[in-house]
Amino acid sequence: MSSCKESANDQAKSGQNLKWWQLSLLGVACTIGTGYFLGSALAIKIGGPSVLLTFLLAAAGTYCVFDVLAQMTANSPEQGSFRSYAKKAYGRWAGFSSGWAYWCSELLIMGSQLTALSLFSRFWFPQIPVWMFASGFAILGLIVVIIGNKLFDPLESVAAVIKIAAILMFIVLGAAALFGWLSGGIEPQMPVSVGTLFPNGLTGAWAALLFSFYAFGGIEVMGLMALRLKEPKEAPKAGRTMILLLAIIYIISLFLVVSIAPWRGFGTKESPFIQALDTYQLPFVPHIMNGVLIVAGFSTMVASLYAVTTMLITLAQDKDAPPLFAKKVKKRFPVYSFGMTAAALCASIVLALLLPGTLYEYVTTAAGLMLLFNWTFILITAGKLLKLTTFGQIKRYGGILLILLAITGTLFHSTSRPGFWISFLFIACIGLITWFMHSKIWSEKGNNNQKHKTDKHLIEQLKKDRHRFPARVRKAKQNR
Repeated sequence: MSSCKESANDQAKSGQNLKWWQLSLLGVACTIGTGYFLGSALAIKIGGPSVLLTFLLAAAGTYCVFDVLAQMTANSPEQGSFRSYAKKAYGRWAGFSSGWAYWCSELLIMGSQLTALSLFSRFWFPQIPVWMFASGFAILGLIVVIIGNKLFDPLESVAAVIKIAAILMFIVLGAAALFGWLSGGIEPQMPVSVGTLFPNGLTGAWAALLFSFYAFGGIEVMGLMALRLKEPKEAPKAGRTMILLLAIIYIISLFLVVSIAPWRGFGTKESPFIQALDTYQLPFVPHIMNGVLIVAGFSTMVASLYAVTTMLITLAQDKDAPPLFAKKVKKRFPVYSFGMTAAALCASIVLALLLPGTLYEYVTTAAGLMLLFNWTFILITAGKLLKLTTFGQIKRYGGILLILLAITGTLFHSTSRPGFWISFLFIACIGLITWFMHSKIWSEKGNNNQKHKTDKHLIEQLKKDRHRFPARVRKAKQNR
């Protein structure tokens, strides 16, 4: 992990080794995970087959966000990515609040991912409690972070191939079931009418939009990784390829899920892809799929660890976090930032122990909302830093509108409403801390710095006057 193992200068020199297609592959690995393989169950439960439309809208909104992020990266690659751009556009308060909002969102995402990984593992070992699995996956993830790039890049690349292969396998099996080539199952029912597409009405689709966006979470990690591109100007191409690939495989696979299985009976303790294949005589496939789900969830959790550690280091380097977190042992390993990440994982495990029944729904909602708050700020920042065309402005405002629809939609369903208030509490706390820092700490430092400059200027002026004074006296005497 270059951001965790190298200084910014060293990274700029030796870390720029990715081609655009490699970044696309890493982006797929960082994106396809528990938000899709398990979070889609929440979307289906709330919106039914209308998830086909909500995932399409989420893909469009995601493209709008990454499009401007990639343009800012191509124009001026920054280690802190969107946080650095927010600071450049609106000042220190924007960088501070954006960085800490993202850090908190990734913590919630890690809690969601650890819970999902534990639920997947309980498919084989139902007697083992959630927190034990969460602890094991957390330790493995931290080991990957410690080893760094030598393990991180190959792991994510292999994971991307495994995920895509698994989804393609499901698409093949789902298509076979749709055409009646598999024994067992139910008579397929394709959602081709308005009634079958929107069984829970427009409000159901509205409430499901958030979880569709959540399945695309990870593009901001690509923003952090884009610094490693050989040609930063190829970041837009990498993002377009990734989002197009994700949109195609997401919508096709979900179409098969809601067509070949009784989706109304889906729960959130098991992946909808496994539930869809349960009624068919495929004894080994559910186990293969479950193993893939664990690989997928683990790779996205490692990507979240990468993002959390990188963001904390960047905040500390800019004095927006305690400078301790920027220190590295032997100028290589950020031991204090790593320790903070480990402590955050421990907190997620304790949360899994205390709230095993409702944790996934609440934390997933809150994590998705915090992520969308960051995406909104990226779009707002782009309006200040980029000279967008008329079509570019339309895309930017369209992305903001779609994100606002997803955020407000959570208020229409009892499953997502508690998560809305959890995320609101996080945002309120960050806002209050930002206001305090801006009005009490940064302003005093600014006044002290200005006073120091004024005093220094006066001292320099006095020195000049002291040297000039004798000459002025002699000149006056001569004139008399």
